[in-house]
Amino acid sequence: MAKFTFEDKLWAVKEYEKGGLSFRDIAKMLGTVHKTIQTWVNLYLEHGEDSLRKSYTNYSAEFKMEVLKYMDDNWASSNEAAAKFNIPDPSIINTWRRAVEIEGVEALLPKKKGRPPMTKERKKNDLTNHTNESLIQEIERLRMENAYPKKVECLSSGTGKITSKLKAQVIFELRNEYKVAELIKIADIKRSTYYYWTKHMNRPDKYAKVKEAILEIYHQHKGRYGHRNIKKELDKKGLILDPKTVLKLMNQMGIKCQVRMKKYKSYRGNVGRIAPNVLNRDFQANKPNQKWVTDVTEFSLFGQNLYLSPILDLFNSEVISYTVKSRPSFDLVGNMLEQALQVLNPEDKLILHSDQGWHYQMDKYQKTLKDRNITQSMSRKGNCLDNAVIENFFGILKTELLYLQEFKSIEHFIQELHDYIYYYNNIRMKKKLKNLSPVEYRSQVQQVA
Repeated sequence: MAKFTFEDKLWAVKEYEKGGLSFRDIAKMLGTVHKTIQTWVNLYLEHGEDSLRKSYTNYSAEFKMEVLKYMDDNWASSNEAAAKFNIPDPSIINTWRRAVEIEGVEALLPKKKGRPPMTKERKKNDLTNHTNESLIQEIERLRMENAYPKKVECLSSGTGKITSKLKAQVIFELRNEYKVAELIKIADIKRSTYYYWTKHMNRPDKYAKVKEAILEIYHQHKGRYGHRNIKKELDKKGLILDPKTVLKLMNQMGIKCQVRMKKYKSYRGNVGRIAPNVLNRDFQANKPNQKWVTDVTEFSLFGQNLYLSPILDLFNSEVISYTVKSRPSFDLVGNMLEQALQVLNPEDKLILHSDQGWHYQMDKYQKTLKDRNITQSMSRKGNCLDNAVIENFFGILKTELLYLQEFKSIEHFIQELHDYIYYYNNIRMKKKLKNLSPVEYRSQVQQVA
């Protein structure tokens, strides 16, 4: 490699500062590589012109260890570390790194040059040994101070909560590499505290079975359940716990409810002309097939629109029938209605409520209802509160499916939508249904009757 004078380096830096030439341009003119020019510029910016002069420095072991520690703590490259510590040649730092990895920290200690003398004074030899031992101890201390926070971050899983138990666990993990007494000082805990936790560390976790059940419930419901609903599911399994204990265990396991509830706004409109508002926000039903509600919602995915049209029974909020189509044609509502009518009994006196959408104003739709003696009810224009139950269902659906999951394609979303509606009807508990799913609640009531 060519030797460069102080004037060469200073010229290169000044040319770069002018802004006309890049690192590569200047390197080409001097017959070197662009990283060399970059190193000179970084040194100049950090330490001025003197950093470009040749220096014959013997770096101490403490200095070398400080440089390596800086790189580890700040994820810095050898070039960045060289600029920071005014080291003209960044490659020497990589040499230090390799030496430590192969031979340990002792490799950083200065080595005497030349042939050793035939005789040594005992006093001088003792002083040298004492100095080397002090250096080794200092390097070990620096390594320990560097290793401890890294292990804490690893074992805490990024939760940011550093408890005495966690500190004791970190010390226990590092006990074979460093002295426990020194680690206790760095961790800033009492010696008795460390030995208390290590004594209890190997004891079986009394909540192990509960944690397995919590994790199973959590994944079964794809993160939709918080600690209160998980507590109710645990009760069903005979695992009776306080809700706060369930929350504490979930925090320890690093899991939490992924659902973000969203509110909607509405405004008051006029009474509809096609059919009166017979339901009039009376959402209570004493038996199945007494009051149904329906509406259409839209999904926009992968540059396409999908439309879902369901019917809900107000008795247990069960989805009686639904259709999914890429266009909001009349068939979207018509096919859904035909499917739903199959569950009706001749003696059922049903009210079917909707908004004032054009589907529900079609003659064919109204005739179908009349032929089956179904009373049609319609919300006031623009007032979604009149159909709050179906609006609430759409909110839950989008919060627990659309906003919670990621989908590979429109077909994948449709399959997940089918799976979710089955889950909603048969598995997902509702508080107002005595913590049963809609289908479970209906079956229980029918068995009693």
